[in-house]
Amino acid sequence: MEAVKAKNKTFKKLGFTYLETAEIVVSLNTLLANYQVFYNKLRNFHWNIEGPEFFELHEEFENEYNTVKENIDIVAERIRVFGVKSNFSLKKTLELSKIKEQEKNISALEMVREVLHDYEILHDSMLDAINAALETGDVVTENMLTEFMTALEKRHWMFTAYLK
Repeated sequence: MEAVKAKNKTFKKLGFTYLETAEIVVSLNTLLANYQVFYNKLRNFHWNIEGPEFFELHEEFENEYNTVKENIDIVAERIRVFGVKSNFSLKKTLELSKIKEQEKNISALEMVREVLHDYEILHDSMLDAINAALETGDVVTENMLTEFMTALEKRHWMFTAYLK
């Protein structure tokens, strides 16, 4: 893994050594993989939604995947700040992600339940990265992820309310 190779370098990035940031980078790579699979799933939901919920959920899934797309870029760029490249193949992304593809056709309400399930995985992944950042004193990564979590928790509440 790139983070393991990087720890042997002697120079620092923004005051952190590669060894100090290795756990952060590993956590961010996992979050990145989760986000990438989630993004693809949301695009598929957006394209394939049917039924009375079509107009509303079609738009909401689009809003969601646009946010996720922005977050993917922010996470990947944060990893680059530490001098590590995230060279992900689709195969590596699928292996690393705890979010799984949805390969069968499901109803609109099942799509919402799937999004809620994936939010939990993303939330846990963000917490792992926050803990790694806090152990190193990396307040920038912690702040970035706290902002992501704030938005995710609000969307979780909204999609949960939708199912009631």
